[in-house]
Amino acid sequence: MKYDRFEDLPVWQASADLAAKMFVWTQHPSFRGKGDLANQLQRASLSISNNIAEGFERGTTKELLQFLYIGRGSAGEVRSMLGVMRRVECFEALSNEIEDFGKQCESISKQLYGWASSLQNSPIEGRRHLNDQSRNRYDYRQRLEQFDNQQRNWKREFELRLKAQAVQQQQFEEQPNQTEPET
Repeated sequence: MKYDRFEDLPVWQASADLAAKMFVWTQHPSFRGKGDLANQLQRASLSISNNIAEGFERGTTKELLQFLYIGRGSAGEVRSMLGVMRRVECFEALSNEIEDFGKQCESISKQLYGWASSLQNSPIEGRRHLNDQSRNRYDYRQRLEQFDNQQRNWKREFELRLKAQAVQQQQFEEQPNQTEPET
């Protein structure tokens, strides 16, 4: 699926939801007197969606990859803070939320990794590099790939028909009193 706006990306939506929930959650009284933890959780969770947006808007695949990995790093930073919180007694009352946020961060991280992996060896350099010649090359490769897929499908269909005819022929030969099947 092609996305024209970063706001439409499911991974951006998930990370924006995470950040919004984090801002509300860190207002809990358990965070009072714990230094800069609440602020750091807010900043790191917000950084995930911001890096997705910035990479998307940069216009090159190379820069998008860089920002996806930075966003992934921010998700890891949030998970690290949550891991430390699991070890601090005063956050025991928040253990369910800590687990939920950890799972959300892990899911976002996996999505970012999958997206980055799919772009790693992509021939597409990004929107900034698109011109008529590169668009034509890309369109030609897409049409060629569709044609190859269509040929493979036709070949499979032809082979299945041949097998079906062979089965019919074998059944006909095993029953000598019947007439030849129609093809």
